[in-house]
Amino acid sequence: MPKKEVPLDFLTNFLPLGTHELVHSLLQTYRVHLTITRERKTLLGDYKHRAGQPHQISVNGNLNRYAFLLTLLHELAHLVTFEKYGHRVQAHGKEWKFVYGQLLQSFLQKELVPADLRAEIEQMQHNPAATSCAEDGLLRVLRRYDDPAKKTCFVEEVPAGFCFRIKDGRIFKRESLLRKRYKCKEVSTGNFYLFSPVHEVELVADADLA
Repeated sequence: MPKKEVPLDFLTNFLPLGTHELVHSLLQTYRVHLTITRERKTLLGDYKHRAGQPHQISVNGNLNRYAFLLTLLHELAHLVTFEKYGHRVQAHGKEWKFVYGQLLQSFLQKELVPADLRAEIEQMQHNPAATSCAEDGLLRVLRRYDDPAKKTCFVEEVPAGFCFRIKDGRIFKRESLLRKRYKCKEVSTGNFYLFSPVHEVELVADADLA
């Protein structure tokens, strides 16, 4: 998908049912130049501001509708925080957390998200993570709304002794759970790494290791 400004009506293809009008209003109020990008390995969305130019937000187009909405609101919170405080506050400090929480609440009070997702958002909205959609419980619920044909899983879903591939192409064998993270061995080097239970990976068949 090319990186170009998205017509607001086209956003209905990426947003949950019933949320388009409120999102449309927010984007117009803050004069956002929104682009939808291909999947990026290191981020789901970003916000940029250059003097004399419109606010720019980009969101990965491969996200499911609810992950797309939460990522967009995460970046919009950066915009609103910048307009209020400039560079005087931390990027993910208490001011940003408050703004993001208020944006989330505007959707929760209109009951525009399903009950399971609503419960997770209510838990995290007062102290959200710096990375969009990063809370373990939230990630597990968001997975329920992914395309069923998606060929990825979480590390916690990989059986012990089986191998998986991460986004940069490296292959690991899942071993034991150490407290809250999984010990995994990189196949090519024998080095060990710890992975979050909800790190998204792709299972690797034995034939792919030959």
